[in-house]
Amino acid sequence: MSRAFVSGGSGGIGRAICQRLAADGHDVIIHAHRNLAAAEEIAAAIRADGGAARALACDLADAAAANAMVETLLEDEPIQILVNNAGIHDDAVFPGMSFEQWRRVIDVNLNGFFNLTKPLTLPMIRSRWGRIISITSVAALAGNRGQVNYSAAKGALHAATKSLAQELAARGITVNAVAPGIIDTAMSENTFDAESIARMVPMKRAGRPEEVAHLVGFLASEEAAYITGQVISINGGMYC
Repeated sequence: MSRAFVSGGSGGIGRAICQRLAADGHDVIIHAHRNLAAAEEIAAAIRADGGAARALACDLADAAAANAMVETLLEDEPIQILVNNAGIHDDAVFPGMSFEQWRRVIDVNLNGFFNLTKPLTLPMIRSRWGRIISITSVAALAGNRGQVNYSAAKGALHAATKSLAQELAARGITVNAVAPGIIDTAMSENTFDAESIARMVPMKRAGRPEEVAHLVGFLASEEAAYITGQVISINGGMYC
C-alpha cells in the first residue's frame, strides 16, 4: 500500500482527492493548517469505509515546522504520492496590494511547495517510484484581476513542475500540475454566481471536486507512468 500525502486536504477539492486516493487503496495522510477537526472528520469517514487515513496539522509556510513533520512521517517508510493542494488567496488590485498580502500568498502557495516537496523527494528517488501532483489554477494560465500574487505563485508552480519533472524522470517519478477552473466549493460559491459561470464557462456549469479528484487519481496511478512535466487544465472549456 503506497502512502499518499495531501496538503490542504480539509478543503472541498482536498477532501475529494483524499477520498479518491483512499478508494484506490492508498494510505492517505490528510494535512490541514488551522482546520484539523475537518481533516480528522475526513480521515474517520475514510476509515469507516474500510480505508486507511490519518490527519495532522502544520503551517507549510514555516520551513522548520514542515521539516519536522516530514522527518516524523518518514520514520516509517517513504511517501510516494504527494499532492500539493494547500493554497490561499488574498485578493486586491495590484496598486492597493500590501506587501503582507503578497508575502503570505507566495509563502503558502509557493514556499509551501518547496518546504514539503524537497524533503520528500530523496526517499522517492531511493524507491525509484513517485508521483508529485500540484493543484494550481486557471489564474496561472490566463491571469485574473485582483490576483497578481496568486497568479504569480501558481504560475511559478507550473515552471517548477516542468523543471522538476526533467530532474526526476529517469528515477520513475512523475511531476505534473492540475489547473482547475471554477469548481463548486465553499470558496467559489461566494465569488461566482450562476449567471457569471454560464458566461465564463462553455459547459455552463462549475466543475465538481470529484472531477478534479478523478484526474489526480489517474495521475497518481501506474497507468499515468509516461505522463510528466504537464500542466493539465480542468475547466469546462475556459480559455481553450
